[in-house]
Amino acid sequence: MKILVSALEHSANVHLKSLKKELGDDVELLGIFDAELGTPIVDLRSLAIMGFVDVFKKLRFFFKLNTQMADLSAEADKVLLIDSSGFNLPLAKKIKKRYPQKEIIYYILPQAWAWKKKRIPVLERTIDKLASILPFEKDYYSKAAPITYVGHPLLDQIQKFKTQLNETIKDVVFMPGSRKGEISKLMPIFHQVRKALNINAVIIIPKYFSEEERVELYGDLSAFEIQEDAHNALYEADFAFICSGTATLEAALIGTPFILSFIAKPLDYFIATKLVKIEYVGLANIMFLKYKYRTMHPEFLQENVTVENLLQAYREYDRSEFLENSKTLRDYLRNGSAKNVAKMIKA
Repeated sequence: MKILVSALEHSANVHLKSLKKELGDDVELLGIFDAELGTPIVDLRSLAIMGFVDVFKKLRFFFKLNTQMADLSAEADKVLLIDSSGFNLPLAKKIKKRYPQKEIIYYILPQAWAWKKKRIPVLERTIDKLASILPFEKDYYSKAAPITYVGHPLLDQIQKFKTQLNETIKDVVFMPGSRKGEISKLMPIFHQVRKALNINAVIIIPKYFSEEERVELYGDLSAFEIQEDAHNALYEADFAFICSGTATLEAALIGTPFILSFIAKPLDYFIATKLVKIEYVGLANIMFLKYKYRTMHPEFLQENVTVENLLQAYREYDRSEFLENSKTLRDYLRNGSAKNVAKMIKA
C-alpha cells in the first residue's frame, strides 16, 4: 500500500514514526515526512517557520508544494494528513476535487473548536476519516461526522510516568522550544531564571541544530547540562520551564511540574487573539478545564514572560496537586493512538 503523507511538523513526525511501526513494512510513504521514514519530497527544515508573518513570506513556496503533493496523490492508495491545517486542509480539498474516491484520513485534527468552527462542516465534507486525539473534540462535530477518538499519540511515546515527587527541587529542565524564533526570545530570560535559582539545570536542544546554530541561539551553556532526550530529562527533573507546544503536554503527562512561557511576534500575537477563542494556550490546561473545570499549570505570554513572574510562580507552585492532576489527565486520555489509526488506515 502506498500512502501519501503530509507531516510538516517535527511533533507530527514523532507520532508518524510510532504509526509506521504499527503499519508495517508493506506500507510505503510518499510526500512530506522525516527522512528517517523514507524519501520525502522536501527537507523538513525548510518548513520550520514561526507565526503568520513567516507564512506570508513563504506563501509561493507552500502553494507550489501543495500542488506537488496533489499531483503525487495520483500514485497513492490513500492519503494521510497530520496536523498543520493551514497546509493540509487546502490540500485535502484539492485532492478530493481531483479524485473523489480517494480516501483521506486526517490524524491530529485542526483545532477548529478554538479557531474557526466554520471549518468543521468543511472537514466533515472533505475528510473520509477523522482521527481525533482529544476526547472532547467530537462534541463540536455533527452526529453524522466520521470522527473517532483514537487515543493520544504522546501515550505511544512516553514510557515512564511519575508516581511521586522528590521533597526538594534539585534538577530543573529548560525547554525553550524547537523553532529559532522561540528560542531566541526565551533564552535570555531562561538564563536569568537559572542564575537566580542556582540549582542543577538541564537544557533540551533539538539534535538537528549545528554547533554554530547552538552558539547563536542559546548563548553560553556552560552552566547547563545539555540533553536531547526530552522525555527522559522531564522524568528525571523535579521542575521545568517550557515554551508553549507539545512539550507542555509531555510534561503534564509524565508528571513533571512546569510553567509555560511563550513570546510571539507582536503582529502574530495580535492576529491570533482575534482568531482564537480559547482562554489558555497549553493543551493540558485546555483539556483539564473542559474535563475538571480548572487548570493544571501557570501560563505566561508576551510581556508577562518576565524573570520576576516565572520565579514567583515557581515559589508558589503546588507540586503535589499538579501530580494528582497529571494522573487524572492520563486516565482521561486513556491510551495511545498508533494502533487505532493503523487499523483505520488499513480498513
